Amino acid sequence: MKVFRGLPNAASRAPCALTIGNFDGVHRGHQALLAHVREAASRLGVEAAVMTFEPHPREFFARMAGDLARAPVRIANLRDKLQALDNAGVDRVIVEHFNAHFASITPDEFVEKVLVEGLHVKWLMVGEDFCYGSKRAGNVARLIEAGRKFGFEVHAMPTVMNDGVRISSSAVRQALQQSDFPLAARLLGHPYAISGHVIHGKKLGRTIGFPTLNLAISHKRPALSGIFVVQVHGLEDHPLPGVASMGVRPTVEDSGRVLLETHLFDYREQCYGKVVRVEFMKKLRDEEKYVDLPTLTAAIERDAQQARAYFGERNILHGQATSATDRI
Repeated sequence: MKVFRGLPNAASRAPCALTIGNFDGVHRGHQALLAHVREAASRLGVEAAVMTFEPHPREFFARMAGDLARAPVRIANLRDKLQALDNAGVDRVIVEHFNAHFASITPDEFVEKVLVEGLHVKWLMVGEDFCYGSKRAGNVARLIEAGRKFGFEVHAMPTVMNDGVRISSSAVRQALQQSDFPLAARLLGHPYAISGHVIHGKKLGRTIGFPTLNLAISHKRPALSGIFVVQVHGLEDHPLPGVASMGVRPTVEDSGRVLLETHLFDYREQCYGKVVRVEFMKKLRDEEKYVDLPTLTAAIERDAQQARAYFGERNILHGQATSATDRI
């Protein structure tokens, strides 16, 4: 899969079947849309393409308003989004930097400069509520009219439902914030996880008996926060059980940096630089600030005991360690 930061240069442009959206989580509704794009691309003999945005447009406008709380929490980092799009059979992804300039272009400019000249669109599918251009002035009806003028097909994707509930990124976010991981997995089509390279931290955990592997979270508003039972993929040929903290580490620093720290049980191998995937299985509690390190250490010990008990119960019930996929 080819990834472009902004519109491809003239030499890299190619006719495509395209869809446009934030694709946060690449849930089952997105997957259904992408299947239509792949089918159209195959039928027309063109590439299957996705245009997505970084940052999320609502995050950009929230920053402009000085109120980041209005931005949606993020289900997936860009790495996981791109991997999911690749898994869905997309040939090329355009990651458009959503900034003041992009937000100001008119609907007509978007069609002519972006879709026609920049992407050579031959077929386009969007959601039924899709809007585009400055102040969201363009809608699906206007896009269909533009398609007739410039020679590309336009289709609107109906809403995908799950047990009578619309499958959407908002529904996934709500499930995650309620720690309903089985529902999140049904909406996503797979267990919820975050991947990334293991980075060096302050190595405080090893001094208190709980060494961690650390993943940096690039955005300030992840969908999860707190202490979780997890299992980690990518280090061995089977998932490794552990307990993880997602948050800003209020007891030991005040930088506001979001970090995912995972303590693996009975595992001491070198992990720095490796790519791992942390799968979330159960929330234990919210993140807390403690008065001192001994109090923090005692809390981590209780968390680890609860997580070990969780895995122990599952082994007793099923006779073996299982992945979350097996539970759906």
